[in-house]
Amino acid sequence: MADQKPKYRKPLPKRFNVAMTDEAYRKLRGFADETSLSNNYVLTTLLEYADDLIDPAVFKRCVDDMLEKARVE
Repeated sequence: MADQKPKYRKPLPKRFNVAMTDEAYRKLRGFADETSLSNNYVLTTLLEYADDLIDPAVFKRCVDDMLEKARVE
């Protein structure tokens, strides 16, 4: 049973669909596999600790860059 993911007690009661790029999903799955967490716990952790993990100026540049690449004329 070593390949089973550990169970955690923090409830994640609200479920919603999240659309993401193939690259984002690949990274999410890779990190989830490395940490033995589910996708939900990885996303929850990233969002709950975003202020500690993300430099706001760098994040804004990344968002601006992503939106520029996605722009449709």
